[in-house]
Order: sequence, then C-alpha cells, then structure tokens
Amino acid sequence: MRIVIAMMKHETNTFSPIATDWQRYKDWGVYFGEDAQNAYENTGMPMAAYIDLAKEIGAEIITPLAAEAMPSGPVTGEAYAIMSDAICHAVADGCDAALLDLHGAMVSEETDDGEGTLLERIRGIAPDLPIAVTCDLHCNLTQKMVDNCTVLIGYKSYPHVDMYEVGKKIGKVLLDSLSGKFHPVMAWQQIPLLSQTLCQGTDDEPMKSLIELCREKEKNPKILAATIFGGFALADIKDSGTSVIIVTDGDKQLAEKTSREISWLAWEAREKFIYRPKPLKEAIQDAKAQTNFPVLLLDHEDNCGSGGTQDVMMVIKEVIDQGLEDVAVAAVYDPLAVQEMIKAGVGKEITLAIGGRFDMPSVMLKGKPLTLTGTVRTVTDGRWTVHGPMYTGVEVSMGPTAVFDTGKVQIVVVSFHHEPWDTGVFTSVGIQPEHKKFLLLKTRIHFRAGFAPIGKATIHCDGEGVTTSDNNLLHYKKVRKPIYPLDKGVNF
Repeated sequence: MRIVIAMMKHETNTFSPIATDWQRYKDWGVYFGEDAQNAYENTGMPMAAYIDLAKEIGAEIITPLAAEAMPSGPVTGEAYAIMSDAICHAVADGCDAALLDLHGAMVSEETDDGEGTLLERIRGIAPDLPIAVTCDLHCNLTQKMVDNCTVLIGYKSYPHVDMYEVGKKIGKVLLDSLSGKFHPVMAWQQIPLLSQTLCQGTDDEPMKSLIELCREKEKNPKILAATIFGGFALADIKDSGTSVIIVTDGDKQLAEKTSREISWLAWEAREKFIYRPKPLKEAIQDAKAQTNFPVLLLDHEDNCGSGGTQDVMMVIKEVIDQGLEDVAVAAVYDPLAVQEMIKAGVGKEITLAIGGRFDMPSVMLKGKPLTLTGTVRTVTDGRWTVHGPMYTGVEVSMGPTAVFDTGKVQIVVVSFHHEPWDTGVFTSVGIQPEHKKFLLLKTRIHFRAGFAPIGKATIHCDGEGVTTSDNNLLHYKKVRKPIYPLDKGVNF
C-alpha cells in the first residue's frame, strides 16, 4: 500500500499587509520528500500521527511536502502552485490513500478556498482516492472541501495541543474504511456567525461546552468524528465563520441530525462569541494593581499568529508610560532593529527606533516606531525546539534575534514572525519568564500552552492592529450576508 502524507498550511488574514510569498514559507521551514518525514516524525503534529499509522500497517510512505508559514496576507500564486503541485504530482504517481494535514483558512491570489481547490484538483486526478483531512479549529469550512475528501476533522483544543490525537483519530477511520470496517459519510452546517478568535478558547464558554458535546457524540460508535469549527473571521471570504461537520458510519441522517443540533447550540450562544473591549489605560492600571506575579499582558490586536504585523508599539508604550517594571516582551518583529543591535554589540547602550515598520491601510493605521534608549543584552540565531504541549518537538526559528533592555522592560526583537506559545521564546535568549513580574505577549489564546502554568493573572490589552477583535473596524466585501454580528435581524 502506498500512502501520500503531506502538510500544507496557512491561516490567511486578508486584512494583513504582510505578503505570504515562498520565502515566508522557507523562513518557517519547507521540506520535500524524505526531509519532510524526518522533520515531522516524532513530533506532536497530525503529520506525525499519519506517519505512525502508515508504519503500523507496513505501508510505503510518500511525503511530497511539509510546508507552513506564520499567518499573514494572501498566499502568492507562486507559493500556492509550488505546494499544491508537489502534492498533486505525488498523487498522480499512484497511491492508495492520502492523509493531509491542512489548515482550512488558506486564501491565495488564485483562490479564496486554498484547501478546497487543492482537494478538488486531487479528486480530478484520482476520483476514487480515499482522502483524510485534519483542519485547524479556525477552519472556514467550504462545500468544496467537504465534497472532495472522504473524511474531515478539526482540532478540539485552542491552544492546539491535540493535533497528534486528532490526526491519529481521522487517519485510523480512513484506513479502517479501506478494509471495509467503516463506510464513512459526512454532513455539515454553516452557521451565520463571525465568531472572534479571542472568544474561541476551549477552556472558556461557549466553546468548552460545545467541544464537550462533540466528544460526547463521538462516544456513539456510529459517529466517527464530530467537529465544531470556530472559523477565522479575519479572512474576508464568502465562507468565513463558524461551522459543524459530522462523520458517521454510513448513517447520513444521523450525521445531519447531529450537525444541526450542535450548530443550533452554537447559534444560541452567539453573543458569547463576541469580544467586548476595554480602554487600554484601564487595563494597564489593572496590571499595576496586581500583587501576584507573573502577570500576563496580552497584546492580542497585534498577534502574528492571526496575521498581525507584530510591530505595533501602542501597548508597550502604555506599559512604559505607566511605569511598570520587570517586564519581558515577546516579541517585536523588526529585522532592521536587530541588525542595528548586532552592529552595536552585546553590552552596548544605544538609542533605537523599534517597531512601526508596517502601515496597515485596511484598518487605517500608519506605522509608529517607538524610540527608546537601552542596552543590547543578548544576540542569538533565534533557533530553538519546542518542548511544550503545542508543536512539541518542532524546531522553530525567529531569525536573528536580540534582546533590548531599557532597565525596566526587556524586549525580544525578532527577524521572523513567531507567536509566543512556548516559554522557549524567552529561555532561548536567556530570560527566565517565571521570575518576571509582567510578561507582555503578542498573542490571543495560544499563550496558554506554555504560559498558563506560570501566569498568576491574565489581562487583555486592547491596542491596535490587523488582528483587532472589533469587527466594526474591518471593511468586509466578500463575506456572505446576512451574518452576525455585522448585520441585524440574522436568522438561523
């Protein structure tokens, strides 16, 4: 048996000014052939689960591609063609099944439905090929995706600490169906809801109860997989939003009934999926009043893990202006500032303009650098391996990295975008985060994977950026209408 196993991922923020070209993929890490298997085998990723399953049955493993880039603007036509061609050529060479690790919110210059277009192309090459797909919890599910695969599932955790588990589950369903044990069918529902990612944490309501319900449904031996997708509202495409998909063993009626039940409960909880902002000044005042440390300050409107520029200095400036001390920041994207610090050398005091390199016309913001005086504390190559529960075992790169120390605030400045979901973002540059009073993180929910065990309080800091949690600041052109909360009187 020949099994094609591949990974092609991107969460596209169509409001982001950052281009997602082939170089951006190479910055994160692109692997072909055996290198792809070697890079992701023995990690906590769906691709690793697929490889383990294939090995268990003695299959020949074909890994044409493993590619991922940090969230940003639409994927260039060149990058999309390189990735999709690699996978499709492997299928055309002949295989008995395909196990694909996708995201579900990829938008390219060529198509608003990156995953659906790939699957449709594969179906055109091999119409009867059994195909299993894992998607991110922030998948914007489409009819084309459902029509062109055999089984599909999404993560049940945010932060995503169950990626391997989910890949193993759906991969086994597909392989068991090859022997006739299962006869999978799927049904799905699209909910007219633009849920905000900041309200999709699976330890929080309403997602917590909805995920628990999906797990409860999966205890029925006829229900092979039950998924609710929060969706990714920062992709302005027709199909953005919340959805549910159910895979059953030959029972279409059960799949439809279950998908409608879960969808209705999500719709009833729609108001809880909308974030209510608070003035930044008050948030930092709340931080100053804390007495148990470290306190986690979330600069969530500039989160590169949702496509943010990661160089907005508004929250950092407010922290400095209000006099907070013993603060560590992760991370600010500014390759030019890193090079200036490298040129100055470790231990040197310099005055430096940090951040503010990007204009963000989609939200009518101009880049605003912050000029600070401080000392260059550390310089590294930015490479380290994740040991926490999310992306376990994966080597990541922040590119050339330096720590700028103002005396009260230490800022990790990076050359590649990287969301701080693991404490390695600090420990790799010599900072012990558990001993700081304040950790200012450019993140939304993923920080919980590495920092929840040490954080004593969490405060949302409503700054500015293209990962805003206020949909009223975004000018949607393509999303289906009517949809909540953009429109009034929406029915489901």
